This record gives sequence, C-alpha cells and structure tokens, in this order.
Amino acid sequence: MARRAMGAGGAGGGPGRGGVKGARRPEVRLPPQEPFRKGELEPDGDYDGLEFQEVDLTGQDGGGARFMDCALRGCALDETRLRHARILDSVLTGLRGVGTDLAESTLRDVELVDARLGGVQLHGAVLERVVIRGGKIDYLNLRKARLRDVVFEGCVLVEPDFGGARLERVEFVDCALKGADLSGVTLTDVDLRGAAELDIARGVDRLAGAVISPTQLLDLAPVLAAEMGLRVEAQ
Repeated sequence: MARRAMGAGGAGGGPGRGGVKGARRPEVRLPPQEPFRKGELEPDGDYDGLEFQEVDLTGQDGGGARFMDCALRGCALDETRLRHARILDSVLTGLRGVGTDLAESTLRDVELVDARLGGVQLHGAVLERVVIRGGKIDYLNLRKARLRDVVFEGCVLVEPDFGGARLERVEFVDCALKGADLSGVTLTDVDLRGAAELDIARGVDRLAGAVISPTQLLDLAPVLAAEMGLRVEAQ
C-alpha cells in the first residue's frame, strides 16, 4: 500500500540535480490480494485488493470504476473502456493493448511497468506520483492532462501528444521521446536531461520551465532555428 513517496533527492521530492525539483516517486506496497473472478468489469465498479492475472479485458467497460491496492499483470486491454476510472496505490505490469480509453481518469501512486500499448487515451487525465518504467507506448494521448511527480524511465514513447497539458516535477530517465508534440504545454521543473532520445515534432517554443543538457541543445538547434525563422547557411 502506497502511503508515502520518495523524491529523487530524498523524502518529499526535494531539489534534484541542478536545482530542479525532483519528482516524488510512489512506494507501492500491496496487501495480500484475492484473485479477480467476476468475469467482466462493471461501470462504476469497486475493486479493492484484487489481483488481475493475465485477464482478458478486451472491449470491457469499467468506466468510472475504482481500483485500490490492485495488481494487473499481463492483462489485455484492447479497446477497454476505463474513462473516469480511478487507479490508486496499484501496480500494472506487462499490460498490452490498442485503443485503451483512460480519458479523464486519475492515476495516483501507480507503477506501470513493461507496458506494450498503442493509442492510449489519457486526455484530461490526472497523474500524480506515477512511474512508467520500461516497455513501449505508441501514440500516447495526454492532451490537457495534468502530470505531477511523474517519471518516465527506460521506456519508448512514439509520437506522444502532450498538447495543452500541465507537467510539474516530471522526469525523463533513459527513455526515448520520438516525435513529441508539446503544443500549448506548460512545464514546471521538467527534467529532460536524462532522455536517451529527445525528438520534438511540435511545440519546441514551449520548453520554458524545462531543463535540457548541452548536447540536447545542439541536437535541438535546427528545430529552434526553424521556430525562430532563422536561416542557417554556410558562407
């Protein structure tokens, strides 16, 4: 059960490297669990202390449901509807699926590990004290979402859409950002220095509030020049 979080600089999410405030990571300690045996998810269902082990949730509707102290391991989430769901103090491991709908949901004190997902809808969602570690997520939609104390670690994000989102104390560690859309985003204490790949397709003008490395600055120079309308030509 997650009842306290640790920051990169110690308890409470103190200053990280270079004065950037580090994200507070969840410490999820699950209680003894019972296996999920109810067959299908129910809208507005209440799931407490359950283990979903390789359950096929394809096409099911759990909109508005609450998952507390749960573990989802190896589950299929193709076209699963979880809009407005609340996922709290839980561990999600090895999830796979395309078109999972988590729009306007809440994830708090959650670990998402080794996911293989595509087209996940998290627009308007709230993520707080969340670690996304390993795996690959294609076309992640986080438009107008709110992320606070979120760590992307060792994962691959292909064309993630952060348009209009608010990110505070968010870290990218050993992960690849490919074709990211930062249009209209608001960044506060966002640490991009640890990103193994930083490819910004749109919204490079919204990087205020983030910190990047000198090498990343050189890599982004062509995009920054194009944004400023600056022509760079050899003499």
